[in-house]
Order: sequence, then structure tokens, then C-alpha cells
Amino acid sequence: MVFPDFLDLPAQEVAPLLLGCTLHRELDGREVVVRIVETEAYDESDPASHAFGGERQRNKVMFGPSGRLYTYFTYGMHYCANVVAETEGRGAGVLLRAVEPVIGAEVLESRRGMTGKNITNGPAKLAQALGIDMAMSGHDLRTSPLRLEMGELEAGENVVQTTRIGISKAADWPRRFYIEGNQYVSKRVGLGRAGRVKA
Repeated sequence: MVFPDFLDLPAQEVAPLLLGCTLHRELDGREVVVRIVETEAYDESDPASHAFGGERQRNKVMFGPSGRLYTYFTYGMHYCANVVAETEGRGAGVLLRAVEPVIGAEVLESRRGMTGKNITNGPAKLAQALGIDMAMSGHDLRTSPLRLEMGELEAGENVVQTTRIGISKAADWPRRFYIEGNQYVSKRVGLGRAGRVKA
């Protein structure tokens, strides 16, 4: 039960390091465990980031201490979850784009009303499955009911770095990372050519 010790690093360094880490969520009287398999990095220098342009009421969690949960509401219907990164006072976060169920998949399937990889292979899908909404923004991920724990890649797994998805600004920045070949990854490539991250 070890909390990641790298969250104060730049967001683009934190994002690939989060791959393989686990989220432990208390849901419906059960502990559900999922493994992070896809992320995207954002910070205040990034035109696509909510932190761009400085601290405001909406994004202030991103400027707080690392290890907090930053959530936002998008398209009038979906929530997305981010792990706050970097040092306090600098706005940055890592979007959780996809997770793989490890324990309690049936709980997630029930919440999503479906089975298979579509339960958590996207940022809004995983937020719905894990019951993450605006009430959880600012939550300390060291504590229940949602905890982040250190993890690592499994033998033979590789990390792919590519461009981010669903943005119009800084769309060519290679700040998306995913575990190659994992079935829960939302899309295999972004706008640019994908490349493996060197170990």
C-alpha cells in the first residue's frame, strides 16, 4: 500500500509513470480495484489545459498540492478525472483516459449497464463506472473512498507515447501515453505517429 512518490514531477513525466498504478474505490459496499492503462498530461503552459491562463475558481484544484483529484464536467453530461501533478502553485494534472478492472469488474459493469472493455475504455466511461463526479474534486487520493497506489508495468509491457485525443489546441503535442496492446485503451494512436517510450 504505497502512494506514488513522483507526483511532484512535471505532468508529462508523471503521466507515463502512472501507467500500471491502481485506483482502489469503495463502491456499493465493495472495494473495486482498477489499473491505469492510458493517460494524458496537461499543465499551465499548455493551451489545451484547464490551467492555461492562470488560477481561477474552476481550476484551483489543479494549482493545489499534487495527489488530489481534479474533476470536471464536459459536454453537459460527462465527468472526467485527473490526478493533480507538480508542486503547489503550478497548475498541472494528468487525465485518466482508461483503466483496466482488476477486482470487482461486475460492480463496474452494473454501474455502466454493459460488459466488456467498453465499461472503462474512455475518460467519461471510467468516471461513471467508478462513481466520480464534481463532489469528489479536491479529494486526497491518499484516502478512502478513492485511493491511488503505486504500481508498475508487467513483464513484456511497453508504453506508447502519442498525441492527445479530442482537443483542438496543441493537438500535435505528444502528451498521451498508454500500455501497448492493452484492450482497455481507448484508441491505439492519436493524430501523430506513435512511438515507444524508452525504458
